[in-house]
Amino acid sequence: MKGGFKSLKKRRRVQVLSIAGASVALVLALLWFLPDDSFQFFRSPSEVAEAPPPPNERFRIGGLVAEASIVRGQGEQVSFSVTDGGATIPVVYTGILPDLFDEGQGMVAQGNYVNGRFEAVEILAKHDETYMPAEVIDALKEQGTYVAPDGAIATN
Repeated sequence: MKGGFKSLKKRRRVQVLSIAGASVALVLALLWFLPDDSFQFFRSPSEVAEAPPPPNERFRIGGLVAEASIVRGQGEQVSFSVTDGGATIPVVYTGILPDLFDEGQGMVAQGNYVNGRFEAVEILAKHDETYMPAEVIDALKEQGTYVAPDGAIATN
């Protein structure tokens, strides 16, 4: 009887490991076949200025909204500039901006870089007045221009 119980345990262990291995292989296969635009990477204004991406590439850009750069157009159209201290990129967006969007605040936009300006399709909202995405903080620190808002510790 003992031999039968041990073989049952061994068989169950093999079954569980087989199912786990098949699950991992399935997830890896799904990731491999996802379209390239499923992975959207963040770029700083300096990176965009140094190596402008093609107009058909959708990506995220982030930094600080440049002071005195917000211009409201007709309807919901807004233009402004985003900077990381090293470069400034003009942005145009049609839509409703997040409540906490303001000059000097961190932001991330998603869209395409066309003819020297970033055409945003989405402006990502901040959590609160001290929130700044980790990628934006890292890019600003690389430029040596990061200062926490009001001397507070920025949450990310």
